[in-house]
Amino acid sequence: MNNTPPADGRTRGFRAGALAAAVGLAAAFDLPVHAQGNAHVTATTQSLAESPASLSARQAAIVPIAAFAAAGDIARLNAALEQGLDAGMTVSDAKEVLIQLYAYAGFPRSLNALSELMKVLQAREQRGVRDTPGAEPIRPIPQGVELLAAGTANQTKLSGGPVQGPLFDFAPLANEYLRTHLFGDIFERDNLDWQSREIATVSMLAAMEGVESQLQAHMRISMNVGLTAPQLRQLADILASRADPQMARRATAALDRHLRASAGK
Repeated sequence: MNNTPPADGRTRGFRAGALAAAVGLAAAFDLPVHAQGNAHVTATTQSLAESPASLSARQAAIVPIAAFAAAGDIARLNAALEQGLDAGMTVSDAKEVLIQLYAYAGFPRSLNALSELMKVLQAREQRGVRDTPGAEPIRPIPQGVELLAAGTANQTKLSGGPVQGPLFDFAPLANEYLRTHLFGDIFERDNLDWQSREIATVSMLAAMEGVESQLQAHMRISMNVGLTAPQLRQLADILASRADPQMARRATAALDRHLRASAGK
């Protein structure tokens, strides 16, 4: 395996961490709960008949990395990155998760986490560990009006229907930023599949207080892209055993609320 210096991320069009307030697509929006087809989900997405009951080692490794990065716990992030790379994450996987972090926890924590990843990679290289670089996106990222169209389509597929409601009537620019940047620039990057991005997002939101509605919304989105309830419960178990019991309680409560809502209870 090769260890290469982290490549420059796409910084074009980055918006401030204030996206976090709108990114949840949650209770303030009138969102349907049923998923639609998703052409961009990669091979890790399973059909219902093939849905796995547990996360892969690589998927499980994302959980503490995303949680510690969102919480700003750099010391524990260091160990989680080491374990994640040992579990099969590529350098690209780790970078994509930590770049995506800024949309939920802000630029300071994203940049600090990326800096720690650089330190981990340098230390591993000095020990003779050659990490797999991973892939850059294959599909070109659209520009201009095509980016807005692609981001809107991704947002709709992830949410299960068009995203609309009083909040976006009040602040339509927030939804435009979501569509062009988060669901366009970031979710059009096909070197990290949508399941992995949602595992990271749920773990990030579970690490933060006061974002329960967004966390519940992303439990629904996670299941829309093929993650199963047992996998999401495993995510909470990983938070309990490797991160913080309170994070695990928030994740479990959000999943339970989503499942009750889906069952009409």
